[in-house]
Amino acid sequence: MTPTPNRADFTACSGCGVCQLSCPVWRATRDLRHTPHGRAKALQHGVPVADLAPFVESCTLCGSCEPACPENIALVDMVLALRRQLPPLAPAPLHDAAPATGHAGGDMLLAGHHAAHTQAAAYLGCVLAADSGSDIALALEAGEDIPAHRLEAFLAPLRAAQTLIVTDGLLLRALTDWLPRVRATSLGFALSLRPEIRRALRADDLYVIEPRAFHFDHARRVQHYDNLRHDTGCAMNLDLQRFAIPATARNLRQRLGLETPDDTAQARWILQGRKIQRIVVESEEDITAFKQVCDLPVVYLAELLEYTGMKSRTHA
Repeated sequence: MTPTPNRADFTACSGCGVCQLSCPVWRATRDLRHTPHGRAKALQHGVPVADLAPFVESCTLCGSCEPACPENIALVDMVLALRRQLPPLAPAPLHDAAPATGHAGGDMLLAGHHAAHTQAAAYLGCVLAADSGSDIALALEAGEDIPAHRLEAFLAPLRAAQTLIVTDGLLLRALTDWLPRVRATSLGFALSLRPEIRRALRADDLYVIEPRAFHFDHARRVQHYDNLRHDTGCAMNLDLQRFAIPATARNLRQRLGLETPDDTAQARWILQGRKIQRIVVESEEDITAFKQVCDLPVVYLAELLEYTGMKSRTHA
């Protein structure tokens, strides 16, 4: 990805520390070196990137620091750029490039090929893309180079789409850079616009927003989710600064399978003090995190109508 236009780099960091307020790694470690502020000040003082490796790898890329930053620094892009300067932790997890095929237009859903996403695509009236780009998303996160032929094979069928609906927030960020003429949005946002989904949400639900897509387009998304919360009465994983608290705060080694994820502390923190009867999540990986720490029903948003039995009524 290229640097985000009109965003500052690490040289603009004033050291105010506002980014720490929402950082899940800071909350877990209380170590300044693991924060955007700590990394930026270290770079300003000439610390070699190699010496920052453990702290660059520890970032979860949740993106909550970006809308918090008063200097408008592209903090996620900064971490990705630093990772590209470090030796790879594991071999590039890229698939073989499939032959590019055209698409007639309309909306496309980039997601794993299983029942929930097949149903979501049918419900939204879009095509489930043959290539979800999951390997490309992981390569981006790891700082791996993506061969031009693999990237082109992925992008070619997407160029004629009217809207791309994406489950991975980091991939959503990249697609807005690679395909600026194609509208891209997240699956959670697309589904939560639908009246049937909104009617299926309850006042005793905890609605868990996927943080990467939310923070990437924070200014618009915060108003949408505030309206959703007002209309349905459900609670949300938003802190007092209106940033989304991630349920799965996984570092790079955990994403690559080199360490076992441990999301229990983060999920418990979100649930602390809440009086809820059900958890509805925009991200599939949050399902396991919450099931590890509570006995409440945990429902993937893409399956909410199926879970509530509303699908047959709304599509009769």
